[in-house]
Amino acid sequence: MADFPEILTNSRFYLELKLTGSQEPVDGYFMECQGFQTTQKVIEISEVTPQTWGKNGNTSGRIITTKIPGNISYSNIVLRRGLTISMTMWNWLAAVQESKWGDERRDGSLVIYNQAAEEKFRLEFKNAWPANYKINDVSAAGSEHEIEEIEVVVEELKRVKVA
Repeated sequence: MADFPEILTNSRFYLELKLTGSQEPVDGYFMECQGFQTTQKVIEISEVTPQTWGKNGNTSGRIITTKIPGNISYSNIVLRRGLTISMTMWNWLAAVQESKWGDERRDGSLVIYNQAAEEKFRLEFKNAWPANYKINDVSAAGSEHEIEEIEVVVEELKRVKVA
């Protein structure tokens, strides 16, 4: 019997992202990541052919529709983590808002591990920069952790083979 590939769980992941001015080797300690999606647009082309058709086969000029692949687009990625005293995420957003977005584009990876803590999946993103930042609402009666959320624009998303 052939070995069935292990189905990976969504709780064993690591997001690699290195930001300017960070004191940490990687700024990727996130609790939740979502929005990893690529979409290929579809272009429909209709053309009239000399093909005959119809009940008697004497009508000419049949319209044929063909679908071809168009541009590829990538969804924005939303990253969530517990709010800390670190200013690294905010400084990244501020640099982009100060028109330094070209210098602040970053590459990173979403890595998913199996139950034995071995890397089994890697999705690389290229030229990411922050477009949106927020924290959860605060309440004097609350006891939950404060969550920092940043939405990141991605210019390319590619799955790579894991060795």
